[in-house]
Amino acid sequence: MDELNSISATLIQWYEKHKRELPWRDTKDAYKIWISEIILQQTRVNQGLDYYYRFIERFPEVQSLAAATEDEVLKYWQGLGYYSRARNLHKAAQQVVSRFGGKFPDQYADVLSLSGVGDYTAAAICSFAYNLPFAVVDGNVFRVLSRLFGVDTPIDSGRGKKDFKLLAEELLDKKHPGQHNQAIMEFGALQCTPVSPTCDTCPLSVQCIALASGNVSTLPVKTQKVKTKARYFNYLFIKHNNKTYLQKRTGNDVWKNLYEFPLIEADSLLEESEIFQHSYFSNITAGINAEISISLLSAPLKHVLTHQQIYAQCFIVEINEESKFLEQFEKTEIEHIGDYAVSRLMEILIQNHIG
Repeated sequence: MDELNSISATLIQWYEKHKRELPWRDTKDAYKIWISEIILQQTRVNQGLDYYYRFIERFPEVQSLAAATEDEVLKYWQGLGYYSRARNLHKAAQQVVSRFGGKFPDQYADVLSLSGVGDYTAAAICSFAYNLPFAVVDGNVFRVLSRLFGVDTPIDSGRGKKDFKLLAEELLDKKHPGQHNQAIMEFGALQCTPVSPTCDTCPLSVQCIALASGNVSTLPVKTQKVKTKARYFNYLFIKHNNKTYLQKRTGNDVWKNLYEFPLIEADSLLEESEIFQHSYFSNITAGINAEISISLLSAPLKHVLTHQQIYAQCFIVEINEESKFLEQFEKTEIEHIGDYAVSRLMEILIQNHIG
């Protein structure tokens, strides 16, 4: 136990000297800490910082977030990816208002009950805002613990998650849990990095089992390889006078509730002739007697997601009259496309080819 106390004290000392100055570290406001933690779940600090400022400026407290429309929340989240985070954030804000009277809960179980909040996020909020003794375990913590104590149990296994959670709790400074949690995560982010960690200046190098055994580069261990799936998106930018058409992705798929152009997903990127012959295109143009022109608007794009590689292109389809089928879409002035929340892929298409 003395050794564990010593390690925690060393981490805190290192943190006080090397920590980055970040706005969510200068507050005990659980709401702002929560926003920062959700943003940083799948986002680097440098990218997330601007989003945090913009998000807090528009939604300074939980009531304003709860009262907003989901479309607006998604628009403010645009570009961050993993949009389920934004949808859960909005839902959880409404839960805070309806279940806790608009006051962010201060008990671990209550925080954990909010949509999109797991063990890590609940522990982070409760320790940072309320100094409650709950250990955080994120990717940085997995790495520090596995190297420091020489643990080769896969971090993505059931046993690994349980073992590392117990180890993190044993190491936690119960008197200063918030500071300890900040310290070990920052240590993993800046010192004990995934590639080329600075072991020569590490204050824990003497205690580090991985360094002593030459296993720093092999830890932590992860067994499950991510399988990627290729998908092919053929977008249709349908232009009628100065207006176009958007659809909302409502299925349980990537970019749920974001807007996009009408889409033909196929087994490959299609030629113009194949678009003309496709049944979906026939539905869109059914009943239109005037001439229809179609041309390729963009060169193929590759967009990489965690489990998917999306290959996309966009065709411009010019029509002089509307079909009945088009009534199901959101009709908007072309210059107002930017008012809608869209995926990063759509944003690139719009910026590069439509303006």
